[in-house]
Parts: sequence; C-alpha cells; structure tokens
Amino acid sequence: QKYLCSNCNNILKKALQTLCGHRYCSACLSWIVRTNKNVICQKCKEEDPSTLSEGSLLAEERAFGDAAINKEISELKVHCVTLGCSWSGIMKNFEEHQSLCEYALIPCHTGCGHVVMRKKLADHLENGCVNNVTMCQKCKRSLSSSEYQPGLIVGGLAGFALSMSPLRVGCYVAGPQSRSSSISVSPKKWKGTVFFLQGSKEKIKEHEKTAVGAHMLLLLQHIKQLKASLCAAAKSANAFIPRSDLNLENKLHVFENIVAVLNKEVETSNLEITAFRRQSELDQNIIRGLELKIAELHRCLTQKDAGLSSLHKTLLFSEQASYDGVFLWKITDVGRKLQDSVTGRAVSLYSPAFYTAKYGYKVCLRVYLNGDGTGKGTHVSLFFVVMKGDYDALLPWPFRHKVTFMLLDQNNREHVIDAFRPDLTSASFQRPVNDMNVASGCPMFLPLSKLQSPKYAYVKEDTLFLKCIIETN
Repeated sequence: QKYLCSNCNNILKKALQTLCGHRYCSACLSWIVRTNKNVICQKCKEEDPSTLSEGSLLAEERAFGDAAINKEISELKVHCVTLGCSWSGIMKNFEEHQSLCEYALIPCHTGCGHVVMRKKLADHLENGCVNNVTMCQKCKRSLSSSEYQPGLIVGGLAGFALSMSPLRVGCYVAGPQSRSSSISVSPKKWKGTVFFLQGSKEKIKEHEKTAVGAHMLLLLQHIKQLKASLCAAAKSANAFIPRSDLNLENKLHVFENIVAVLNKEVETSNLEITAFRRQSELDQNIIRGLELKIAELHRCLTQKDAGLSSLHKTLLFSEQASYDGVFLWKITDVGRKLQDSVTGRAVSLYSPAFYTAKYGYKVCLRVYLNGDGTGKGTHVSLFFVVMKGDYDALLPWPFRHKVTFMLLDQNNREHVIDAFRPDLTSASFQRPVNDMNVASGCPMFLPLSKLQSPKYAYVKEDTLFLKCIIETN
C-alpha cells in the first residue's frame, strides 16, 4: 500500500508526501489542487474524520518530494505484461523497456491507421503500408515500398547503400516520417555532403546531432568489410597487383585512413558520454541529498510552528487568568457585538477562564448582550459557569461560594451590582462531567435602555467592564 498513490491508487510516480503523512503522485496532487479549492486529503477522511486538522489540507507548496520511497520504487522487481514478452527487471529500467518492447502494439508512424507489433513494423512498411513512399534521389519521383529495393537492412527500418563515385554511405529512409538519415564521407578527392532525410529541418538537425555515433559505426563496419574483400582479392592474385588495379590500392589506403579517424572519433565520443553519465549520477546524488535535507528542515519547521502556537496560547491564557476569585472582563466593540446578538449571529460571549485559587475551581462568565430567557430583547443577561478543572477530584462539591456580579460605571458614579448563592441541588454547581456545566445567574441583570443611557458611563469608547467576585472564605 505504501507504494500506491492516495488518489489514483496506481504505483507512485515522483512521489510527494503531504503534511498529514500520505503520498501522492506529483501529477495527481497538482491536478487535485488545481481543480479543487481548499481540498482535504481523501485518505484522512477515510481513516478517521474526527482527526482532520490543518495538516490534512492539500497544497503543493506544503508537500515535499519523498526521495526514500522513490528509491524503493525504482528498485522494485517487475515484469512486462505484454503478451509474448518475457522481459523482467527493476522499475527504473521499465520505462526504457516499454519504448523498446518488440511485442508492444504501436500505431504505424505513416498515418495509415494500422496498429502492429513493434517487431513487425518493418514487414508492414515494406509489404502492407499504403502510405510508405520514398523519393528517388536521381529522378525525384515518389516510389512505393514495392517499387524500390533497399540494400542491407539496418535496425529493421533503413537500407544501406554504397557507391564509389563519390563515396556515399548512409541510411536511406523507409518512409516519409522515418527518423533515419544518411551521411557522406568526403576525403579530399570527393567533395560535398549529401543528406537523404525527408522531413522538417528540425528533425534533420535532431537526427544529425543524436546519430553521429551510429553513422560512424555503420560506415566503419562496411569499410572493414570492403577492406577484407579487397585483401582477399589481392592474395588470390599472388600478391601481384597489375597497373590497372593501382586505383584499388589507392582506395584501400584511403579506407585505412578513414578507419583510423573514425576509431578516434568513436573513442572520443565514448569518453565524453561516460564522463557525462558519471557527472549526471553525481548531480543526481547531490539533488537527492538536498531533497532529503529540505524535507527534514520542513518537518522541523512544522514541529516548531506547532510548538510556538501552543506556547503562544499558553502565554495568552497566563496573562488573562486570575487565581484569587476576582476577575475583570474587558469587552470591546460593544456596538457590533450587541448587533450580532440581536441578529443571532453570536447570541452570547464567553469570558476567559479564571480560578478561585491556585488549585481551585475553574470558572468563567457568559453574557447575552441582547438578553436570554426572561430578559431576551429587554435586558443584558449575565451568567456564571462552572468548568471542568484539573483539580476537581480534590475539591468539595457542590460548588457553594457566593458570586457577585458588577457592571462598572467608568465615571465611578453608580456601578450595577447583583449577587447570588448557588442552589446546591442544581446541576449547574455539581462536579462537571462535560467541559462546562449549564450556566446559572441573572437573566435580567441590566435593562438595555440603561446600558446605552447618556446618564451613565457603562459603555465608553465602545467598551464595557464586567467584574466577578467569588467569596472563597
């Protein structure tokens, strides 16, 4: 399962790991975030919807390349499932095999509409393809595959031709879209280079660039064959070469020079290719090492961000918490919050938690600025809430301390004060089973008309202050 994409459920390609720990193909993740907004990891939903967090939100910039799993996948043992093919190997060599598999069905490149096995493409081009035409280099007339006869077949698709005046060695194309071409070898006495490839200039340049080694080897092979045949002819003539055959001796000398040059060129090309491959492997190793370092740094940063966030919450709570049973609650943006209470957008507000003592009861306040119950729409309602605390097992229950509420007049003229003693039979004051007990207090704490009255300063600069005093003696 760890080698399968969380989206397409196929073997991972360029695996990316998300913050929630699941893996996606690079292309799959890119498609998901491009076609969806704020999408949640499907695997997280399936495993446990209750544990969904910010880490389950998918984004390309929050995923990192999983070099370790990519390496494991590249070493997996696989085999070709194409009918008739017996190839087996490891995953990193599979794509190369797919492009070479002789039993794979491929469309004919001439556009005739036929689909044939790769190994039977040459027969199809020669005997059955209606679009397989080439051009005679002398008369410029188009010829079908049945009208021309190529020489030695090379690679199943191209013919080889050799003429002595001037010396031309090359691959004659077997169709208008073939990627083979021809080269000419031009010693001093022969001039010019002739190309026989039909197609765009870009394809010709691409073939010239990539097939130099192949052309050299092709030329070298046939020069060696020709040299061998000439040597055999000379020996059969008892080592005496008549004057009329001096031309052959000169040509043989030229061939020997060409062979030496070609050998050097092939050697140089092989050395350059080997050096390039070694450098490429070194670069890949460096890249994989950097990817691992980046992934590790990303994980460290994520952990540190989570730690800082937790520390920030703890500090805020410490700043606002009270441990002596006296709490002053500052409420800002009173006008907006009153309107939210009227419209039902946010009918009530909870204060931060505070304590009756260092290891005492944990409590908070709850205010309805537009009233609740009997005070709804006419009064400010203020309630007292007993919360589940860390030391409840050591405290006496029910809660029995007197509670005093105060709304402070900011001009220090007439504070609003109300107090009550807990009803010891009420569930509101028993030991909490959930995070909070049912609130209890004063539903008609203050008339709304008095709250906004200019005679008092209960609300000043859109701010009010509520005070709670718990008698702990």
